[in-house]
Amino acid sequence: MLHHIFQKLLLPAALAGTMLAGTAAPAVSLAAQAATQPDSYHDDWLHVNDNAEIVDKDGNPVWITGCNWFGYNVGSQVFDGVWSQNMHDMLRQIADHGFNFLRVPMSTEILLQWKNGDPDPATPKVNQYSNPELTEEGIEGGTIKYSFDIWNMAVKWCRELGIKIMIDIHSAETASAGHQISLWYTDKFSTEDWCDALAWFADYYKDDDTILAIDLKNEPHGTADVKDQMAKWDDSTDPTNWKYAAETCAARILEKNPELLVMVEGTEVYPKEGYDWTAPKIDYTTMTEYYYGTWWGGNFRGAKKYPIDLGKYQSQLVYSPHDYGPLVWEQKWFYDGFTQETLLKDCWYDNWFFLQDEGVAPLLMGEWGGFMDGGKNEQWMTYLRDFMIENRIHHTFWCFNENSGDTGGLVYDNFGKWDEEKYALVKPALWQDDNGKFISLDHTIALGANGISLSDYYGSGNSSTTAPDSKIIAGDVNSDKLVNGVDLTLMRQNITKWQSTEDVLTASPQDTNGNGVFSVADIVLLTQYLLGKDVTLKSYTS
Repeated sequence: MLHHIFQKLLLPAALAGTMLAGTAAPAVSLAAQAATQPDSYHDDWLHVNDNAEIVDKDGNPVWITGCNWFGYNVGSQVFDGVWSQNMHDMLRQIADHGFNFLRVPMSTEILLQWKNGDPDPATPKVNQYSNPELTEEGIEGGTIKYSFDIWNMAVKWCRELGIKIMIDIHSAETASAGHQISLWYTDKFSTEDWCDALAWFADYYKDDDTILAIDLKNEPHGTADVKDQMAKWDDSTDPTNWKYAAETCAARILEKNPELLVMVEGTEVYPKEGYDWTAPKIDYTTMTEYYYGTWWGGNFRGAKKYPIDLGKYQSQLVYSPHDYGPLVWEQKWFYDGFTQETLLKDCWYDNWFFLQDEGVAPLLMGEWGGFMDGGKNEQWMTYLRDFMIENRIHHTFWCFNENSGDTGGLVYDNFGKWDEEKYALVKPALWQDDNGKFISLDHTIALGANGISLSDYYGSGNSSTTAPDSKIIAGDVNSDKLVNGVDLTLMRQNITKWQSTEDVLTASPQDTNGNGVFSVADIVLLTQYLLGKDVTLKSYTS
């Protein structure tokens, strides 16, 4: 029995599983199996399972832990900082520091420019001496390339570094203050323009899973002081109804590429009980407030009654709040003595955390960050960081750029040096294995110089490669360190289910832990169980 079990390490997981069950392997050639496997441009798409977890193609949970890098939305026609530093090297630094995801602010305007092949309105802000690769001639001081060509070089370099990308429409018009506009359309660019731009982008990259997601619109906001500029959330088809706009645009995107994750942010306000969107902002005679308010894009109270409906594409929905500290705005929940518990009670739970806690959909905190002040702002960052770690909330830190006026960034000195103190605060919230290796969202490409691939982490299932912690430890084969992140209690349940299943060919017997992967740890524990050993299985969470 043991000889047969360990021999199956050399076979694909599906074959090994059937032979473990005492059944002859099906006559499927290795060439035919390879032909059915996704290629390296199509095997990293992510989806949401029934437990509101973001999972890979094999059903393995992943953790998106990235950062923001802006520039394309503000008129630079490229990432900010490329005016002084080498773009490829900065991307390499982001990967080496363990960020597996890059949220890139864009504008509807620049996407339509690229779609139509229009010339750059201004030369991309590239230092051609620091970036000879970004010149037409490939030499220092050469002619700077077209912005879309530069962008596609960034996509290529991210792919090689194990970084996945999400763009967000930060503003309709390209402008440094474009994010101040509350809605997804302006007099210059309509809702239809916005949908066209994102549908084109989704179609253009539908065969490149480096682009994993689209954040539909950064921070829809507005209050009842200017109702025709207030993003609302209800069941209407009004032009300012963010829910209706998000569902409409998402449908256009997912028609082009049904594999993309679609991030939907919230609004700024939502009517209190007994009031609706016709209410004024406040009754100044009694100082009665008629709306619940929070950060721009951070209010999902409307989703409790009117959840986003993507129909057959519901498995691609992720809600994406933003949250900031008192140095951005002294919100009322930042009173003296605030704690993680008071923040959860006063803001986080009712505005966004209920969505994940109640299993509606996963969350990705699209923006969080700020200055290291040694005080309340740093306290807030620490509380939110720890809360996201504890609840495995996906996130993209704001931001890499040093030139974010109200938060600062991960780098300084003209993008040349890392703020090690701030990075030390963020680092524990980056996806790592027990050996401190950063985990890529790519199945084959490790994340930078200090990381591993997703297959390295979970085990490839069809080679001798196993998860980094899948080691047989003499005298301690039941250690909870056998498999990092595997639910061992669930594995025992699946073994029992397997033994009672008559049709082993349809029972996926190789998947004893429910994660779609057959590894050394499965073999050891399964063998002990089948040999009648007194096995104490523990539940271990990475």
